[in-house]
Amino acid sequence: MLGDIDSGSPTRALTSPRHVRTVPRVRVLGIDPGTRVLGYGVVAQHGTHLRALSHGTISPGGAMALEQRLRLIHLGITQVIAAHAPEVVAIEGLFSHKNARSALVLGHARGVALLCAAQAGLSVFEYAPAEVKKAVGAGGRAEKDQVVAMVKRLLGIDRIDKADAADALALAVCHLNRRRFDARVRAAVEGGR
Repeated sequence: MLGDIDSGSPTRALTSPRHVRTVPRVRVLGIDPGTRVLGYGVVAQHGTHLRALSHGTISPGGAMALEQRLRLIHLGITQVIAAHAPEVVAIEGLFSHKNARSALVLGHARGVALLCAAQAGLSVFEYAPAEVKKAVGAGGRAEKDQVVAMVKRLLGIDRIDKADAADALALAVCHLNRRRFDARVRAAVEGGR
């Protein structure tokens, strides 16, 4: 049920070591929701180093009934949370969709992901697709292959089989970048008092 999982990838520093003390260790589960293919990625940050711990897809396919796909998505996300113990979840936020039915079905997958996070007691942070693409250096209107290439480069991963998994890793990186930025702003404000 769970797609290919790649773990133990080499790490790569994303910023200078001067911020090591301001950002403690954290694990983020990124989720790119979908009812046919849901991407997930777990990224750990220790100081300024980011490392992909796991990534893959949960792929119930389109042949089974929606409620059965949602059940399998719930089971898969629950297994990923149990295996990797993330502290927070980063998920793609709602965005305008040309097809109302597609948006509604996607909302079901998001709802299941939010439920899994709530059941595990995890905080959830939502990010717009353009913000996620910018966070990995791919630009706000980047195509999927550009996002895959940038995520592989940032996290030192040789192979990502599905763009959905790359999107999920990008969501986790986006959250960690935002977290690091917020910590610097807080430090600057507190230092200026």
